[in-house]
Amino acid sequence: MNTITDFVSLSVLAAVMLCWLFFAGAFLFRKKHPQLPKQKRDNASLIGILFVGVGYAIVWSVHRSMFSHILELSTSIEIFVASLTVALSIGSVWIVLSAVRTLGKQWSFSARIVHDHTLVTEGPYRLVRHPIYTGMIGMMIATGLAISTWEALSSAIIYGLLGTTIRIRSEEKLLRSTFGEEFERYAQKVPALFPRLF
Repeated sequence: MNTITDFVSLSVLAAVMLCWLFFAGAFLFRKKHPQLPKQKRDNASLIGILFVGVGYAIVWSVHRSMFSHILELSTSIEIFVASLTVALSIGSVWIVLSAVRTLGKQWSFSARIVHDHTLVTEGPYRLVRHPIYTGMIGMMIATGLAISTWEALSSAIIYGLLGTTIRIRSEEKLLRSTFGEEFERYAQKVPALFPRLF
């Protein structure tokens, strides 16, 4: 056993779990707004939620033994992956918290359009069209890197991306039918899930 890498593994696990508390808090303790009347809803997004849930179930239920690593790597590479994992979890929580705050009363569990719905394009929505989904995928990957096996993480990512694709298509169908050209211009400028690096 390597004391340095054991400490790094424990620190990463603690950081990712702390990020999960903030991630959950974004939804549990968000400011409650009065229920707005729904004008349109697309229940296909619920199928996407199911697939994402399967991805999370895989990454949480298939885990490796304590102080082991997702792959056998040199100490310097393990420290780099650990740093990347912590940065990914912090970045994911930041983008989710920011998106929930920016959406305000328009946030919903499933795809819907409410009365007086506006097309939100500020805050993290300047970087990606679906920042909450970006954060969810980021937290799935960070969790897998912290506790799971590479096989389980690979499967979880497939389910997560499939479910997220279904949710994006469902949500954007409603947005296109509601905002038309305004949404099309926004979609041409801003990527759906992963921000452009250049």
